[in-house]
Amino acid sequence: MSNGIMSIKEVANYLKIKEQTVYRLVQQGKIPALKIGGQWKIKKEHIDRLFDEILAEKLKEIKKK
Repeated sequence: MSNGIMSIKEVANYLKIKEQTVYRLVQQGKIPALKIGGQWKIKKEHIDRLFDEILAEKLKEIKKK
């Protein structure tokens, strides 16, 4: 990872998920990414923000129960 820009493989390693899952999330528009030179590039800050948003939603659901 250089300058906070990650490849699909780096995102998969960072989140401990399969590369295929990252590709699917990008294709579904759940992870914002740019295709540059035939490779998807993703900002680490977007991954961290997305993770925080999902976690906050889950915590709200837990508190409602």
